[in-house]
Amino acid sequence: MRWEVAVGPLQWGDVPTALGTCFAGGAAWFAYQTIKSQRQQINEQREFIAEQTRFMAEQQQNLVLERAELQDQAEERRISQARDVAMISEARGSTTIDEYGDADGYDSWLATVLNRSRDPIHDVVVRFGDAYNADSVTDLKARHPDSGSRPVPAPLIPGGGEFAFFSPRWSEGTVRRNRPVLFFTDDNGARWRLDSYGKLEEVLADGA
Repeated sequence: MRWEVAVGPLQWGDVPTALGTCFAGGAAWFAYQTIKSQRQQINEQREFIAEQTRFMAEQQQNLVLERAELQDQAEERRISQARDVAMISEARGSTTIDEYGDADGYDSWLATVLNRSRDPIHDVVVRFGDAYNADSVTDLKARHPDSGSRPVPAPLIPGGGEFAFFSPRWSEGTVRRNRPVLFFTDDNGARWRLDSYGKLEEVLADGA
């Protein structure tokens, strides 16, 4: 038995449609690949920017910490000499003192200033209460006892020096109200206040 297939004439009207469909599909695929590539690039750029932002934030934080450490070191150096200055207060007169360490029966104060730093301190004033400066000053390390007298206030106490500041004499009640306070300028020009309880603070001017 013999089969025969009849082939009709080619329908040219369908060819442009088929070609258009193929081109459209190719264009869609190309557009999809382009968008996919652009999205990947955008994601990579975002990741890069995020990484750079984190890096910059870490660098900024490190700079802040380093700056704070440098400031702390500078502050420590700035106050190191002032911390090496001490004042020992001694009420004089009778032999009694109350439970708070205040004078009881005393008529004057002796304030001994010790400069334990290597550098000198300047314009040294010991004030008793709010209004009284020392009556006299003695360099306790003078080679000869008679040569220990120094001007009031003391222009300078050398490194390692010890000076004694003597208050005026008062009644007992006045002594209690006039505890000594030390004012001095360090070798870098900063002015300091040190009270008889050991509280140290910087001041803008003498007593201000």
